[in-house]
Amino acid sequence: MKIIQVTDLHLVQPGELLCGLDPLDRLQRCIENINEHHADADMVIFTGDLSDTGDEETYQLLATELNKLVIPYHLMLGNHDNRDVFLRVFPSIVPEDGFVHRVVDTDEGRFILLDTLEMGRVEGRLDGTRLAWLKQQLQDASGRSVYVFTHHPPFPIHMPHLDPIGLIEAGELFELLKEHGNVRHVFAGHAHRPVAGSWRGIPVSVLRGTNHQSALGFAPDKLAVTHEPPVYGVIFIDRETVIVHSHDFLDTSAAYY
Repeated sequence: MKIIQVTDLHLVQPGELLCGLDPLDRLQRCIENINEHHADADMVIFTGDLSDTGDEETYQLLATELNKLVIPYHLMLGNHDNRDVFLRVFPSIVPEDGFVHRVVDTDEGRFILLDTLEMGRVEGRLDGTRLAWLKQQLQDASGRSVYVFTHHPPFPIHMPHLDPIGLIEAGELFELLKEHGNVRHVFAGHAHRPVAGSWRGIPVSVLRGTNHQSALGFAPDKLAVTHEPPVYGVIFIDRETVIVHSHDFLDTSAAYY
């Protein structure tokens, strides 16, 4: 399978800039690049912070741009999103227990897309209702490979200004994943950093967003924003490997032979 991951769009009102950049222009160029080079992908998964403000107009902008995407997509929520407003603009998405989480079953296994948004908080949450839902989805996938997508990383990335705003119930999540025993990868957003490694034996990865990025820093200072290149992930999955490529879609310097 070939999966595209896009994260942290942070859309604002048309014509407005965020961190000196135009999030809408970045999204448009991202979708154009995906259509041009990855029309053969099975799906695109947008891992949250679709909007920066949670305003209805930003989701309307998103819906307009998604109409141009030539492959199927799935939308997830991050801490900047507004669940109620999002669902008004995307009425075809039916929440479960009030949350925008879902499973996508494929020939390579089950993809579980978590809703870690807790309105009014920067940190991610998986309360009792969401953990119970997740436990059931894992049980239903007994004997099958599982791939988890989450906006908030449940693992530390050792950046003091980012780790405290990750997923609060990381321990509870890990216990469920460990119990299943065949979780092959956790894909996350939120941190606006390119990160890869393993969390208690489970492979993990994080991507830069499509607009602004977090500066790499390990001192407990205020988080700095950078204009490092925006990316999307190109993920290849088969029974032997999970490979994640990070593609700078604004780089037009490549020559193809």
